[in-house]
This record gives sequence, C-alpha cells and structure tokens, in this order.
Amino acid sequence: MIRVFRPIPVETLKLLVFDLDGTLADTAQDLCNSVNSALEHTGRQRLPDDLIASYVGNGAPMMVRRALATEDGTPVDQVPEDEFKTAYAFFIQHYREHNLDFTLTYPGTVEALAALRNELGGTPRTFAVLTNKPVRPARAICEGLGIAPYFLHIYGGDSFPTKKPDPKGLLSLMEEAGARPEQTVMIGDSQVDVQTARNAGAWCVGCTFGLAPGSLEAIPPDVLVDSPADWTAALHPAKINLEP
Repeated sequence: MIRVFRPIPVETLKLLVFDLDGTLADTAQDLCNSVNSALEHTGRQRLPDDLIASYVGNGAPMMVRRALATEDGTPVDQVPEDEFKTAYAFFIQHYREHNLDFTLTYPGTVEALAALRNELGGTPRTFAVLTNKPVRPARAICEGLGIAPYFLHIYGGDSFPTKKPDPKGLLSLMEEAGARPEQTVMIGDSQVDVQTARNAGAWCVGCTFGLAPGSLEAIPPDVLVDSPADWTAALHPAKINLEP
C-alpha cells in the first residue's frame, strides 16, 4: 500500500537515493551479532537483538556507544573513551568478517530496482546509496548482494565530514548527478532519512518494512510504502496508485 502525504512530482525526478540498512537490505542480525560480540569482548552483557536494532540509523559509532551505555544507564556522551575505542575496533573487525552471514535484500528489492531502471521513460535517472554505515562494509554488502551495479555511487558515514541527517552527502550526490533538490528523492526507513531529505530540500519515501519504521511517525515522509515492490508504483508516473 502507498500512502501519500505530499504528492511527489515523479515525472521530474532525476536522482533516487537509497538508504541501505532497513531499506535495501535486512542487515539487523549481522549488526546485532557484531555488537554483542563487541560487548562480550569488553566484559559487558549481551543485549536483545530488537534493542540493538533500534540503535541503527545514526552510524556505527553511535550504535556502539548506545549499546555500551545501556547496561548501567550511562549517558551516551559519558561512555569511557577507551572502552568505546576497544569495543568499536572489535565491532568493525567482526562486522567486516561477518556482514553477509545473515544479511539479505528484502523480498522484491532486486525486482523493484530492475523495474525502476528498465521501465522508467522520460528523464534519465541516477541511483545512489547514502548510508551512515561505514563505506567499506556498505560497498561490500551491495556487491555481495549483487545490487552494486544499479548505483552510480555508494557512500557511507565516513565518506563525508558529517553523517545523515546533515545534508552534505545528499547535496554532494545532487551535484554529481546534476539534479536539483526538487528532482531528488531520498528513500529510507527512519526519521534520519526524512530529516536528511528535508535538510536538503528533497523529497522522501519512507519504508515501513525497515529497522526503524516507528520513527517515521515522528517526522512523516512525503510518501509511505509497505514493501520494495511499492517503490515502482510510487515513483512511476504511469503506475502510481495512491491510498489516502
């Protein structure tokens, strides 16, 4: 189902920018496993997977800091720096080795990307990935899942001086693609993606099937979809079927 809060002028879009975790791929289990391994490495207790998954969205460093802060209620900004550095280094190494153990694209993702690429007429469109995940595992995951060829660029949280919701990455992609804000749409599963789009003056499609769909209630996107299959209808002028 597609719910429209503000109609997107889909016929003029030139740039489609996708989040990765919770949007293109279900990465939750591998992230949770790596975070819990890092916690155990630093002598901490493991956390429930659903709690760790709720920490995804603001980048790997913040995810690890939140996990470290959970056990004793320490404010995130007061986590001891030496403990964070130890845990984060272990997390990164573990995740590099295990980021495709359980990670899969969501059902219909590949088909939707192919349909968007092959069936859209008129203005040529550029596809890109903008995630707060470090760029090396982001690219490795896209390559491993066979979706990297769809994207002109795959940028991560360390590709720019700032992460989403700062608009730097999205604005850079617009410049590279020759697209204006009103010709750009950000597709993601959390309020971080919505805020990024808003901060850049772009449109946003929110995905309810991701890791943080509840956060979309706080800052609604322009269009809300329930599956990757809905991307095609939501972004194809001839196919859009709007629900109130």
